[in-house]
Amino acid sequence: MDQISSENAFSAVEFAENPEPRVPCVLIVDTSTSMQGPRIDELNKGLQFYQQELLADPLASKRVEVAVVTFGGRVTRLIEFVTATKFEPPTLQPIGGTPMGEAINTALDMIEERKASYREHGIAYYRPWAFLITDGEPNDHWKPVISRVKAGESQKSFCFFAVGVEGANMQVLDEICVRKPLWLQGMKFRELFSWLSNSQQAVSRSSPGDEVPLEDPTSGPRGWAAV
Repeated sequence: MDQISSENAFSAVEFAENPEPRVPCVLIVDTSTSMQGPRIDELNKGLQFYQQELLADPLASKRVEVAVVTFGGRVTRLIEFVTATKFEPPTLQPIGGTPMGEAINTALDMIEERKASYREHGIAYYRPWAFLITDGEPNDHWKPVISRVKAGESQKSFCFFAVGVEGANMQVLDEICVRKPLWLQGMKFRELFSWLSNSQQAVSRSSPGDEVPLEDPTSGPRGWAAV
């Protein structure tokens, strides 16, 4: 059995066991050398917390799907889409440069592949999220992703979010994004992932296609972002 056939067989079993609508989110995470030290430590803790928050919600744990793409030296499809119950937070290690453009393209490819799988197996789904976290600027040929992100947003193919950690080139993120990219306040990765899981829990309780208002991440005691 070739790889595609085995993946289809796996998906068929997976969707038969859990036919709930899916809330897919791909995390696009900068693991370049500049993330070393407290940043990568707090990011890893944030990923652990994110899993715990999703698992605490019985509906979200069945509906939210997480994938992880890392870019540090090279782009890696680290975790393919899995429900929260099967998501095992990785321990990320920083290395190399910042091929952000390729990482975004890879993540958007994964979203399209996953949506095709949902359609093939009759699984309803919510608009996917692509969630970028970076503290640098791309060192690859990134300009072509601008039109891809903007076209996907206008067609409601996905929602693209970007968060800049201290040192990030926000001008580049501004060019790529339709939504305003946000600054992470200090090392508030835990608060960021709490907001992300709460947002996805709210989406998972709605009907596919509904517009769900998201909590403002820049205000209140749980705020983690600045514009």
